[in-house]
Amino acid sequence: MSLFDFEGRGSNVRQEVIAGLTTFLAMVYSVIVVPGMLSQAGFPAESVFIATCLVSGIGSIIIGLWANAPMAIGCAISLTAFTAFSLVLGQKIEIPVALGAIFLMGVLFTLISVTGIRSWILRNLPSSIAHGAGIGIGLFLLLIAATNVKLVINSGLAIPVKMGDFTSFPVMMSLLGLAAIIGLERLKVKGSILWVIIAITIIGLIFDPSVKYSGFIKLPTFGENSQFLSLDIMGALNAAVLPIVFALVMTAIFDATGTIRAVAGQANLLDKDGQIINGGRALTSDSLSSILSGLFGTAPAAVYIESAAGTAVGGKTGLTAVVVGIGFLLMLFFQPLAFLVPSYATAPALMYVGLLMLSNVSKLDFNDFIGAMSGLICAVFIVLTSNIVTGIMLGFASLVIGRVIAGEFKKLNLGTVIIAVVLVAFYAFNLAI
Repeated sequence: MSLFDFEGRGSNVRQEVIAGLTTFLAMVYSVIVVPGMLSQAGFPAESVFIATCLVSGIGSIIIGLWANAPMAIGCAISLTAFTAFSLVLGQKIEIPVALGAIFLMGVLFTLISVTGIRSWILRNLPSSIAHGAGIGIGLFLLLIAATNVKLVINSGLAIPVKMGDFTSFPVMMSLLGLAAIIGLERLKVKGSILWVIIAITIIGLIFDPSVKYSGFIKLPTFGENSQFLSLDIMGALNAAVLPIVFALVMTAIFDATGTIRAVAGQANLLDKDGQIINGGRALTSDSLSSILSGLFGTAPAAVYIESAAGTAVGGKTGLTAVVVGIGFLLMLFFQPLAFLVPSYATAPALMYVGLLMLSNVSKLDFNDFIGAMSGLICAVFIVLTSNIVTGIMLGFASLVIGRVIAGEFKKLNLGTVIIAVVLVAFYAFNLAI
């Protein structure tokens, strides 16, 4: 097992397996959510389920074995929503053409990763923006978890959110689970997040009629309306579709790159220069996975921020990702179990990880006022807009403009200015997703 360098990273097999199981349970909801969203646009749910499991499984194993990174790959929920509601339903693009666009996006994304452009972006990502992205993603995780269990709901008023029904079973279980994780972590109980997920699932089986055991094994099949290899690449090369491919690539570059940087920081996988260890391979792994998405018939892939649930319980090597990958490949045969774990069982894990990521505030250097404020702008607008790229764009823009106005030209570099201009232009010309 020297492949994973357990000794060098201060880990062991047991710790990595627990981390992998924790991450898997925290993101297994994707094999329910992704088919559900895409089926509303006419994608066959059974085919998408199989494709999503394959992309998540193979992608996670690739990043684990090749990059030795404790990061899991899955179909990005934001890009799933874009594919279903904007691309297919909104712009009336046929499903094979949409899959062709996803495939082309994966190819371009991979070329950008292989040629080092993404690594260049990472090198020119100011530490304040990187820390701000970590804070914002933590807040975003809290919001996702809280809205999934209806702890936070739409108020229908000028202030958009308000507290949900405090006494509802999902809300109570989520809050109790969060408190339990915090207590168990204080006692240094190994795998506390995983144990809480399992315990709440069992409680749900006993007391919640909506949590139903519906079987154990089901043989995998793409179904009668398989989308496997049904992509239309020539159709995606149409002049009307190419801007969509560009939008997908730009969104993936900054969304996934920001996520990888945040998870790597959470797992202490940064070198002395603040760069991700094996960062190039990690970046290429998730872009390759989007090529698989187009081939298998599902939404674009990316590293999941839920990977931080595994790093929070000690995941430091690629074995964590391999365990996640195996879990998704096994889910091909255990489809009924995918619907067993309720959202309120995984919500406490996401909330806890989100809280941990807020510790990035302490890493902001407030002696560099403009840098610190730009990082906070990035963080706040990630959660206010529910979009990681938007927060990063506003962070970059405020950093560059703030430095120029303050006359701090020596603290700027050409790469940061170029990225800021490209991002602002991306939004100014309404290309953003």
